[in-house]
Amino acid sequence: MTVSDILISPKGGTADSKMEVKMSLLDNMIGVGDMVLLETLNEDSFIENLRKRFDHNEIYTYIGSVVISINPYRSLPIYTPQKVEEYRNRNFYELSPHIYALADEAYRSLRDQDKDQCILITGESGAGKTEASKLVMSYVAAVCGKGQEVNKVKEQLLQSNPVLEAFGNAKTVRNDNSSRFGKYMDIEFDFKGDPLGGVISNYLLEKSRVCKQPRGERNFHIFYQLLSGASDDTLMKLKLDRDFSKYNYLSLDSATVNGLDDAASFRTVRNAMQIVGFMEDEVQSVLELVAAVLKLGNIEFKPESRVNGFDESRVKDKNDLKEMCELLGIEQSVLERAFSYRTVEAKMEKMSTTLNVAQAYYARDALAKNLYSRLFSWLITRINESIKAQAKTRHKVMGVLDIYGFEIFEDGDNSFEQFIINYCNEKLQQIFIELTLREEQEEYIREDIEWTNIEYFNNAIICELIEKNQNGILAMLDEECLRPGTVTDDTFLDKLNTICAEHQHFESRLSKNSKFLTDHSLPHSCFRIQHYAGKVLYRVEGFVDKNNDLLYRDLSQAMYKATHSLMRELFPEGNPAKVNLKRPPTAGFQFKASVGVLMRNLQTKNPNYIRCIKPNDKKAAHIFTDSLVCHQVRYLGLMENVRVRRAGYAFRQLYESCLKRYKMLCKKTWPQWRGPARDGVEVLLTDCSVPSEEFAYGRSKIFIRNPRTLFTLEERRRACLEDLATLIQKIYRGWKSRTHFLLLKKSQVVVAAWYRRYAQQNKYQKIKSATLVMQSFIRGWKARNILRQLKYEMRCKEAVTTIAAYWHGNQARMELRRLKTEARNKRAVSVIWAYWQGTKARRELRHLKKEAQEKHAVSVIWAGWQGTKARRELRSLKEEARRKHAVAVIWAYWLGLQVRREYRKFFRANAGKKIYDFTIQRIMQKYFLGLKTTTMSPMDNTWPARPYGFLEGAHTELRRIFHLWRCKKYRGQFTEEKKAVYEEKLEASEIFKDKKALYPSSVSQPFKGDYLEIQKNPKYQKLKSAVEEKVLLADLVNKINRANGKGSPRLFLLTKSNFVLADQKTGQVKASVPLPDLTSVSVSTQSDGFFALKLKEGSASASKGDFLLSSEHLIEIITKLHRIGTTAADRDQINIDISDEFLVQFKQDKVCVKFIQGGPKNGNSAACKRKNNRLLEVSVPSSP
Repeated sequence: MTVSDILISPKGGTADSKMEVKMSLLDNMIGVGDMVLLETLNEDSFIENLRKRFDHNEIYTYIGSVVISINPYRSLPIYTPQKVEEYRNRNFYELSPHIYALADEAYRSLRDQDKDQCILITGESGAGKTEASKLVMSYVAAVCGKGQEVNKVKEQLLQSNPVLEAFGNAKTVRNDNSSRFGKYMDIEFDFKGDPLGGVISNYLLEKSRVCKQPRGERNFHIFYQLLSGASDDTLMKLKLDRDFSKYNYLSLDSATVNGLDDAASFRTVRNAMQIVGFMEDEVQSVLELVAAVLKLGNIEFKPESRVNGFDESRVKDKNDLKEMCELLGIEQSVLERAFSYRTVEAKMEKMSTTLNVAQAYYARDALAKNLYSRLFSWLITRINESIKAQAKTRHKVMGVLDIYGFEIFEDGDNSFEQFIINYCNEKLQQIFIELTLREEQEEYIREDIEWTNIEYFNNAIICELIEKNQNGILAMLDEECLRPGTVTDDTFLDKLNTICAEHQHFESRLSKNSKFLTDHSLPHSCFRIQHYAGKVLYRVEGFVDKNNDLLYRDLSQAMYKATHSLMRELFPEGNPAKVNLKRPPTAGFQFKASVGVLMRNLQTKNPNYIRCIKPNDKKAAHIFTDSLVCHQVRYLGLMENVRVRRAGYAFRQLYESCLKRYKMLCKKTWPQWRGPARDGVEVLLTDCSVPSEEFAYGRSKIFIRNPRTLFTLEERRRACLEDLATLIQKIYRGWKSRTHFLLLKKSQVVVAAWYRRYAQQNKYQKIKSATLVMQSFIRGWKARNILRQLKYEMRCKEAVTTIAAYWHGNQARMELRRLKTEARNKRAVSVIWAYWQGTKARRELRHLKKEAQEKHAVSVIWAGWQGTKARRELRSLKEEARRKHAVAVIWAYWLGLQVRREYRKFFRANAGKKIYDFTIQRIMQKYFLGLKTTTMSPMDNTWPARPYGFLEGAHTELRRIFHLWRCKKYRGQFTEEKKAVYEEKLEASEIFKDKKALYPSSVSQPFKGDYLEIQKNPKYQKLKSAVEEKVLLADLVNKINRANGKGSPRLFLLTKSNFVLADQKTGQVKASVPLPDLTSVSVSTQSDGFFALKLKEGSASASKGDFLLSSEHLIEIITKLHRIGTTAADRDQINIDISDEFLVQFKQDKVCVKFIQGGPKNGNSAACKRKNNRLLEVSVPSSP
């Protein structure tokens, strides 16, 4: 247990997690964090320490200030923003080894001490150099200043990497993303440490890869990314096809790489180019040149005999040549002649010679390599124009060098490229040793420590062997290339054998040195150089051609004549007005000059080293191959580095840090030293009995010679920390117990006080209750006495009242009897009077009745007379009317007789026609009356049968006219909404009829549109406010998860401009996709409800991939989507793909969705199931 384990917070708990705990390089160390501290230094202990740390995910180890990085081939959680903050502004050795520590040390030295820095990242292919450079740049971008302009510069610097990786990286046997060029980036900072811009330099692009790739490797990434990720329209403009097999320059055995999504990478590159500052026409021009290189590889030649007996090359199929010329704007005849003839100029004379087929192929490949390499150089220049610092003041500079490591192919297939790569690494090793020794010497002088010379292997002799001006290998190669006459690789090897035979680091079987004459491991056509990293066997074949790197002047002039915007800039030597007869510099000469400039640049800066190591050749995690790592440790010179570092003093530390770490070992310095830190360290080491020859005192640091001394101090410190931890625990437990006792005591006093208060309160309540009882009894007794007195007085008053009442009652009854007697007397008089009046009235009534009877008899007699007189008059009128009617009838008969007599002579001539017209009229009347039974429904196809043959034409025409008329009447009943619904139904029929099994069941279902009632439902008020436009369709769908094929409910809303997916419960918008980003919809032919919405590649909406959904209203959703795309003038029509197998893009991967017939387990509904990472299978129940 350490002190940090038992830190206690003020409240008695453990320390807050936010409290910083500084972990030193020496704390909790797995193996040894700094190789300088290895107690036993040999190759086995070195490799074993690396293995031990690698097995515990510790991929970084120090050698002094050098960082060793082992590629883990997997993601580790050690690059988070929290890690960045942890290493920010910390001492290099304060925390465990990490690449962030080196980046922070370099950045702080640049910002605070105004020292230009350079970070050299070396290692073989696949060791993680490119990722290391990205980590350094991302860390610097994270810790430097913020601001709109600063963030823009940082983004441009970071986004230059995807562009350069696409054009300069390729898949090799050792690495899927191998940098095939060296890159050096100078990042410029202002006085505050904010980035202003940068400058990128490239070294030796492996342009031979354009024409030919070894087995198991690919061409540069951009070719595959363009064919996989470009849109169909773009490929059509570039005259390309997606099929890799149609291009000779693309290897097919490794066309696709696991873990690399070329289509997504192409979108990333396009976006990065836009961020860096490329214009759209510049991007198009670059893609045209890439397409031209692919077309160039398809041009093939055939021999054609001439009269003089020489063969002349001719293009076999001119289609690819024509398309390439159209891309570059070159006349086809000009380029075709350049492939068949070569013009040689000497002083004022010109001579034209024909090219045979081999020379034509050489010219074609040379043009392809030069075109691509010059395009790459133009990209570097164009990026530099965008990211260079605008201010002209002096800048602080941090350089990051990501360059190929030492390459040794075991089968001896090391050629010109490996030779100059290893030459560059020799120069880097030379400057590494020089700068490391110089740094050591400067520190010793600065600290006033005696400097002792360190013996080490100086590889300057190897560098001289290669680069010496007259007798160096490169100089002899250039001399051989420029020599007139027959020049071959064998003549070059003979020259080497003649001049370098006695050199101790040069070996050749044909040299004069007899000890190699019988060395069968050294072939005759090879030579061997003993590099600092070991012996390397070089095959001399191809050295002369690759060093010449010739491009015929006819091809340069043909390219210069192109109308393409970049060609004149890429081929300036083709200008006929500026003909230069001087031979262009060789590849070796150019590279030697570039390396010289790089070395001079690095010597002006403070170096920081990252040595990258590949743990295995399988590109697999958790595998550590000792032999492979040992080989890399040797050629990286890591053991030599440790020996140089340990030659003087193995460990040095500031006095303040040393005293702070080890002060507990001495009673005089613990717990606090009051004097100077150096005096405290002296007292400490004296008290610890450390021999004086094991350390030395500098001006600001203590230097320890032997790692064993440091480990002894660490062991004593660890033991002391355990004692201190015990003491702290004891004091803490005592404090905790006393605190607990005081708390109990205080609690007891409080409890006692509360109890006494409670007892007194109870006593007071009892006394109060007894007093109240006594008071109530006394008050009751008094009240009862008063009540008895009041009751007696009340009874006396009631007796008086009762007597008075009886008396008054008697008086009232006597008065009542008197009044009743008087009333009876008055009623008798009234009855007698009433009887008299009644008798008088009855007599008067009888008299009146008698008079009335007499008057009625007279009236009856008069009425009888009047009736008899009226009947007589009626009979006379009837008789007169009968006479008049008889006269009229006789007259009518007479007139009829006269007419019949006149008509009889004409009747026989017209009778047939009249009868025919009458018969036809009756038949037509009966026919039309029979048509009344027809219904008014447009869907009713019934029609009465034709009764007679002569009605055939009329019958058909009437049926047509009637159908049109009733359709018009039916349409007249439609509203605008109903018309729109029927138009959608018609469009659904055109899309799905006889194509989708689900369609027949949807015909009878009306298109409702808003199935969620989003306008009325208050639950979706928030969602309604988020969608500004009118909602055309709102439905509940299931979003299919790629991981397991299960669906998640989502709200699907469709407007005229976009569609929205929202959470069913909260209504929160999950995705809003503009309809212009929707390119097509895919459905199956079966009765399921699954459909895929495919988004436009490169759009912002497509970042998470396409959508795979299912719905019960699939027909309506797709019909409305198609109808919106058809009616919109500003966007393309949405394609409807009906197939039982289609692809869906999920983020970076494409997944195949396949529909099969079967009986799913979940009933009659379709079920989706994940078969593998690339296949989702939908089981659809069979139709009954």
